[in-house]
Amino acid sequence: MSLLMPDSGLLFWMVVIFAVVLFVLAKWGFPVITSMVEKRKDYIGHSLQLAKEADEKMAGMAKEQDRMIAEARAEQNRILKEAADARNNIIRQAREQAQDEAAKLLAEARTQIQAEKESALSEIRSQVAMLAVGVAEKVIRENLSADREQMSLIEKMVQEASGTEASKNN
Repeated sequence: MSLLMPDSGLLFWMVVIFAVVLFVLAKWGFPVITSMVEKRKDYIGHSLQLAKEADEKMAGMAKEQDRMIAEARAEQNRILKEAADARNNIIRQAREQAQDEAAKLLAEARTQIQAEKESALSEIRSQVAMLAVGVAEKVIRENLSADREQMSLIEKMVQEASGTEASKNN
């Protein structure tokens, strides 16, 4: 039964050794362990604070990214609108230029047609005059078969021509 009931001497020495070990641990062991636990607690708290700050920064970056994406989309829409406006202006200018060119071509064609019409009329008048002179020549030849009639007609024409020149000179 000695195992179940220790002697008083053994109990004394066990209490003394326990007190010495407790004193040594209290003097040098517990402060070191406590300071290490405190340091670890501070390190973990600091790490948690840094993680919160990083999370806040990430949230801020996400907001900034969303803002930048919205700005890029707005810029893209503005550029597309400007391109569409430029395209419409180019088309409008090309259309106006084509209309101006068509008007010029039409005016030139009208001028050319008018000139050709005048030329044709002049040519027709010339041919009609030639025909009239030819017909008149044939008629006069038949009427003026005698020399005396021809001479009187020539004198009459010379007098008319002289009278026309005299009136032009005055």
